[in-house]
Amino acid sequence: MPPCSHGIRNRRDPSAGAYIGIGFLAPLCGVGKTGQVNLDDVPHPDNSTASAALDVAATYCSPALLNHCLRSYIWAASYGVTYGIAFDAELLYVSAMLHDIGLVKEFDSHTVPFEEAGGHIAWVFGAGAGWPVERRARAAEVIVRHMWDKVDVKGDPEGHLLGIGTGLEISGRDADKWPAAFRSEVVRRIPRLTLGEEFLRCFEDQARRKPASSAAAAVDSGLAGRIASNILDRSFSEER
Repeated sequence: MPPCSHGIRNRRDPSAGAYIGIGFLAPLCGVGKTGQVNLDDVPHPDNSTASAALDVAATYCSPALLNHCLRSYIWAASYGVTYGIAFDAELLYVSAMLHDIGLVKEFDSHTVPFEEAGGHIAWVFGAGAGWPVERRARAAEVIVRHMWDKVDVKGDPEGHLLGIGTGLEISGRDADKWPAAFRSEVVRRIPRLTLGEEFLRCFEDQARRKPASSAAAAVDSGLAGRIASNILDRSFSEER
């Protein structure tokens, strides 16, 4: 199968194999810097914009990539809740749903890195949602910066959190920042499916066509090994 060949799908199709509901996310329950977080503490932006972002991701992403977007938000938001980082839940959620949209064939750019393409898509999405220009630009920044090595938490808490969440998702980075039971529960509710092989295939394809991109740098720095050793896959399979 061609790299990242997903195509349009019906997000309400139960045969798709992805976790598509977001109603299990409850409002924020006041967990501070020294507290623990559970899945019901993760803030859920329950509005039409968040639902539309999920609809876009579910329509164009594969089941594995869709679940990756959902978990990325949960890791990011739960980290913010646990460590007392204030963030805009709607902005973070929309950015998480769209952060890898530049990997799918319908939106894949042959001239710019996938995260920049995704940032442009988020800007257009924000315009359709009625967001002011500044907020559209923020969504684009968050998506582009999730591929940075480090994002300043004070200047861009949403970009900082999305980078942390996706780092755990793909490489298992800093997994001990989340309780093992919490990690297992998230993966149980939102399965990883074939994310590792699919994501690596997408990045290797990006690297071949765009050798100066961040995806190429990730591949060159040992992405395949990091994916293969991700504790999210290992720990959950061992528990089962």
